[in-house]
Amino acid sequence: MLSAMRQHVFMSPGMFGFGRLGSYNYFAHVERELAARFAAAGHELITHTIEDLPTASIRRRAQRLAELVAKTSGSEPVHLLGHSTGGLDARLVASPATRSIEPAKLAWLPQLRSVTTMNTPHYGTPLASFFATVNGQRVLAALSALTVAGLTLGAQPLAAASVVLGYVSSSDQALPFKVKALDRSVKSIVGLVDDARSPEVRTFLGAIEDDQGSMLQLSPEAMDLVVAGFEDRPGVHYQATASMSPTPKPQRWLQTIGHPWHAVSLSLFYALHRVTAKVPERYPCAALRGLQPWAGDEIETLLAKQLGMITGLDANDGIVPVRSQLWGEVVWAGFGDHLDVLGHYTDERDPERVAPELRHRDWLVSGSHFGAREFAALMDAIATGMLTSSRDSRPGRNS
Repeated sequence: MLSAMRQHVFMSPGMFGFGRLGSYNYFAHVERELAARFAAAGHELITHTIEDLPTASIRRRAQRLAELVAKTSGSEPVHLLGHSTGGLDARLVASPATRSIEPAKLAWLPQLRSVTTMNTPHYGTPLASFFATVNGQRVLAALSALTVAGLTLGAQPLAAASVVLGYVSSSDQALPFKVKALDRSVKSIVGLVDDARSPEVRTFLGAIEDDQGSMLQLSPEAMDLVVAGFEDRPGVHYQATASMSPTPKPQRWLQTIGHPWHAVSLSLFYALHRVTAKVPERYPCAALRGLQPWAGDEIETLLAKQLGMITGLDANDGIVPVRSQLWGEVVWAGFGDHLDVLGHYTDERDPERVAPELRHRDWLVSGSHFGAREFAALMDAIATGMLTSSRDSRPGRNS
């Protein structure tokens, strides 16, 4: 039996995600649930959230992650957890092949026990190619601002979301008046949160405008090269979680009658889902069969069993194709959108009876029916993998 010990988990956010803004922590639900499971097993889990550059290059983000771990982990066991792009940061830091981080900032690597990637685009996503365009950057800024407003304040800026929807859904995206309307929508959302945490929000959105490196790197074509350059560290447990959202059906649209925000949000999700579902012929955002152990019949059987259906290459969570999310041991797969898996889903409880920090807010309506039961199972799977990796570790095993 593993003796009681204190362990650390470092969490990296991804596309249009953030670490902390004011009192709101993007990973709050994940932190709380993992800490509770470690405590139940007799261990103390210290959680750290990376204040990341939201859309900076994977190399820049990985350097920041390495620096934080070096400063705060001491000599205790370390786990890395990344959501979306954050999973690639973790893999680059752990990779024996990395040459872009000073060795002194990686002295803690022998303490590394596990790398967990949640909905990470290991093989890229077609949505990144869209975001990498000049006008796509504006859409990314608007989606990031919507995430801030929806999660930190529970606000629903309907007019601004409608403008973003019109931009993503149409083919004439370069029209000057549409670009101006999109810029105004971003400013209006920032104005919505102005009184609460304006300096932080402006800094966050400014960072997106300043550095779009990861959007270029996350295209399917670019990730084809990135995958070839990454290596798994011997002795470290690599585990992944993956989810997909069903394509909205007509009955789902009918359920939004009388709820304007739900209608716009569902439409926006569908537009993102549709872009992500485009499968490049040469770079299909999936592991090549025969080259990776999770690219054969076994993983297809696992996905079919956990999802209850056979899925095509176009299956995705609204942001990342489901097969692009697979790396290492797939410990959980199910229905849920890109934000659901972090605990940002619709809370059916009476908000007046739930403390603000315990509420689950969901600004992106996807119809995935992800809820408390699915979230608990997801957290169980991640915590089990982390605890097992610590139990199985041996001195010098990760060197």
